[in-house]
Amino acid sequence: MNHITATMAGNVWKILVKAGDKIEKGQEVAILESMKMEIPIEAERAGKVKAIVKPEGEFVNEGDVLIELE
Repeated sequence: MNHITATMAGNVWKILVKAGDKIEKGQEVAILESMKMEIPIEAERAGKVKAIVKPEGEFVNEGDVLIELE
């Protein structure tokens, strides 16, 4: 799997990484906001961020790709 997906529908509140960053498994990479709750999104594997697909402020559905990894 070369991407990180949204675990539920909501707004992308904050992206915690940028292209080129190396990330570790379990690292928080983004925070979604849904029904006034903040939901952290964690990397399921280590890797390097290739691209941010969904920018802050954009609405996403469960399963939407947030971040692409190399």
